[in-house]
Amino acid sequence: MEWQGRTDGNRWMQQQLINCFRFLSLHIYYMGVAVVVPFYMLFGKGFKASYGFYRKRFGWSALKSFWWSYKNHYRFGQVMIDRFARYAGKTFTLTTENLELYNELEQGDDAFVMLSAHVGNYEMGGYTLVAKRKCIHMLVFAQETETVMENRQEQFGRTNIRMIPVGNGMNHLFAINEVLTTGQILSMTADRRFGSEKAVVCRFFGADALFPLGPFATIAQRDVPTLVVLVVKTGIKRYHAVLKRLPIPDSHLPRKERIRQLAQAYADELERVVRQHPEQWFNFFSIWTTTTCPTHKA
Repeated sequence: MEWQGRTDGNRWMQQQLINCFRFLSLHIYYMGVAVVVPFYMLFGKGFKASYGFYRKRFGWSALKSFWWSYKNHYRFGQVMIDRFARYAGKTFTLTTENLELYNELEQGDDAFVMLSAHVGNYEMGGYTLVAKRKCIHMLVFAQETETVMENRQEQFGRTNIRMIPVGNGMNHLFAINEVLTTGQILSMTADRRFGSEKAVVCRFFGADALFPLGPFATIAQRDVPTLVVLVVKTGIKRYHAVLKRLPIPDSHLPRKERIRQLAQAYADELERVVRQHPEQWFNFFSIWTTTTCPTHKA
């Protein structure tokens, strides 16, 4: 099953949601999400992968896995609500771990890459990690709805972020090359493949998983400094960003091995953060090559 990169709802529905946030509390929306989550679990496409994640990767019981799948869907609903609340002008507090890593690279002359994942709400970090000397170019999916794209553009414009739409053509590849050759910042997710995209195999939650080759091949080819940036929800109107710099493999190693080491380092950091916040793994597609449970249990 291939994800379409599109937020649920039509333009009118999404715009009305944004308008309502201007006078209704987040608590009301969160309560509504708690009610509709069971329907999403019954009829949505993400439940099987969500339940399987807790059952197979954590080795939890069927009942515990079901409960955590509910928490997973509920947290995802909250994150989506927060996104539209931000479009309506609601403010959120974001604390940042290792912010100095970002500031050092942003103030330097060279380009660098920020890798994220479908964990928490990375978009929220884009409103806080202000680019002063450089411009952040964020890869986004061209199939996203007009309402989301327009509001992203309005919000991101305040922090010097530009979007690079990824469609079926090659334009985004030329844009990526320009970003990296002109000393700018490239931001993208690296935990989900699309269509027939090539993969690199990493150990992830006790089994082999397929990660997209492209981001790590780009980094290895240019030896560009790279940060893993994961933004998790910690409370109502509160988020926490975790930053870590990926070690650059020895340039004398074969290209394939350098790519593998980069991808594995990313996977290790991703697993570390997800284990701390299991309910915020929103990659609702199985990326593993096996159904074997890990030997450890939580």
